[in-house]
Amino acid sequence: MIASESLPAQFNVASWFVDRNVAEGRGAAPAFHYEGRTLTYGQVQELVNRTGNALLEIGVEPENRVLMLCLDAPEFIGTFWGAIKIGAVPIPTNTLMRTADYLYFLNDSRAKVAVVSAPLLAEAAPALAEARHLKHVLVAGGAPGPYLAFEDLIGKGSTSLAAAPTSRDDPAYWQYSSGSTGFPKGAVHLHHDMVVCCETYAKQVLGIRPTDRVFSAAKLFFAYGLGATGFMPMSVGAQAVLYPHRPTPEGVFEVIARFRPTLFFGVPTLYAGMLAVKDAEKRFDTSSLRLCVSAGEALPDELFTRWRERFSVEIIDGIGTTEIGYIFISNRPGRSRPGSSGVPVPGYELAIVDDEGHPVARGEIGNLRVKGDSTMAYYWNKHDKTKETLFGSWIQTGDKYYEDADGYFWYCGRSDDMLKVGGIWVSPVEVEATLVRHPAVLEAAVVGREDSDRLVKPQAFVVLKEPASGGDTLADELKAFVKDKIAPYK
Repeated sequence: MIASESLPAQFNVASWFVDRNVAEGRGAAPAFHYEGRTLTYGQVQELVNRTGNALLEIGVEPENRVLMLCLDAPEFIGTFWGAIKIGAVPIPTNTLMRTADYLYFLNDSRAKVAVVSAPLLAEAAPALAEARHLKHVLVAGGAPGPYLAFEDLIGKGSTSLAAAPTSRDDPAYWQYSSGSTGFPKGAVHLHHDMVVCCETYAKQVLGIRPTDRVFSAAKLFFAYGLGATGFMPMSVGAQAVLYPHRPTPEGVFEVIARFRPTLFFGVPTLYAGMLAVKDAEKRFDTSSLRLCVSAGEALPDELFTRWRERFSVEIIDGIGTTEIGYIFISNRPGRSRPGSSGVPVPGYELAIVDDEGHPVARGEIGNLRVKGDSTMAYYWNKHDKTKETLFGSWIQTGDKYYEDADGYFWYCGRSDDMLKVGGIWVSPVEVEATLVRHPAVLEAAVVGREDSDRLVKPQAFVVLKEPASGGDTLADELKAFVKDKIAPYK
C-alpha cells in the first residue's frame, strides 16, 4: 500500500482517528473503558481537543516534541492525539525505566513539555529537574507537586480545535527503540504510518470490526500496545480497555471475564503464565474471545497448542518492530503453522539476505529485510544508525530468519546479542555491567536460556571475588541489587 494513492497530501492523522468517528455518527458509541467508567467517541474528541488547546496555551508549536510518561489512562489518549492534532510530536515513553533513562529521552528529544502520570513522578522527578530543554510539566491523576495539574489545565481548554494543516509525510510521533550498544534510538513515524498499519494488519489479518472489544496486556508505550489499544480499534469505531496496572496472569483473566473482549493481545511469557493458573478455564469465562494475538517474542508451538486445547481459541503469532510500526509477518486464523511467525502481511514485502545484502536460497538462514509504507522515516539524530538500518525503501530488522517451502517464515534469533524477555529487549551487556558493580562480584556473563516453556530468560554466570561467600543468600542479594539499579524486567 502506498499512502500517496489513498490519502490526501494535506492530512492530519488525529482527524482520521478521532474526528472521523464523530463525523460518521459514532459520537455516543463507547471507545475506551477505564477504571469503572466509559469514554464515548464524543468524549474522546472533547478530551483530545481540550488537551491540544492546553498544549497550545503553554506554548507548544508544530514539530515540538511532547514527552509522554503516561500509564494506560485517559491522559495518554488525550495527549497523544491532542499533540498530533496541533502538529506537535508526542513521544510515548517506557514507564518501566529509571531516572537516567528519562533524562536521556528528555535531552535527546529536546522536549519542551512532559506529561506524566502521577504514580510515575517519583522516578521521573530528578530527570524533569535536570532536563535542559523542558519548559513545562503536566501531572495527571494525582498531586502535581511543583508542576501543573493536567486536569486543571485541560479543564480550561476549549472543546473545539481545528486540526493543524499537516502533511501525510509530516512527523506524527516518535518511539524509542533500544539496541545492544549505544543509546536508545528515536524512530520517527509519519502521519500516514498508523493508517497503513490499520489498512494492512488490522483489517486484512485480524478482520477488525466495529463490534470488537480489544484488551491488550502490552502497554500503550510499546508499538505493539499502541496499535492494539491506541489506534487500531479507533480505525473502525471499536472499543478498547485501558488497563494501567501490571498485567499478572490472574489479573488478566479477571479483566477478560469482566470486560468480555473479543480480541486479546499478549506476549508468550504472559500466555505461559496464564496457562500455569490452575483451573483457569473453569474459574474464568473467556468465551467472548474470538482471537488472541501474540508478538514481542517467538511463540513456542506447545504454548499455541496448549492454549487452544484449554481455551478453544487460537493465538495468532506474528512479528512487528517499533521501526515498522506494527506486525508485518503473521499467521492467519485457521491457517497457523505453530512455531512460525507466519506469512507476509498484505502490503509488506520480505527478503532474506546474507551479510552482503544478496538474497539467500529458500530454506537458508539470513538477515530479514522488510519493505512497507509504515516504516519509520529515520532515527532521530542517529545518521549512521539510520544508514545501517535503511536500504532505500527496505529496512533490515536485525532478525535472523528462513523461509520454508510453503512461504512461512521461521525466527532464528537476533543478529546481535540482544535478548527478548517478556516481549522487551534486554541487553546482556547492561546487566553484566550492573552486576560487576556489586562489591562481591569479580566478573559476570549474561546469556539467554530457555525455560521449561521454551521462552528465553536472562541467566547470569558470576565469578566472585571470594568464592567461599557464594550461596542462595548472595544470589538473592545480587538479584535485588540489579533490580534496584536498572529497569526491573531486565
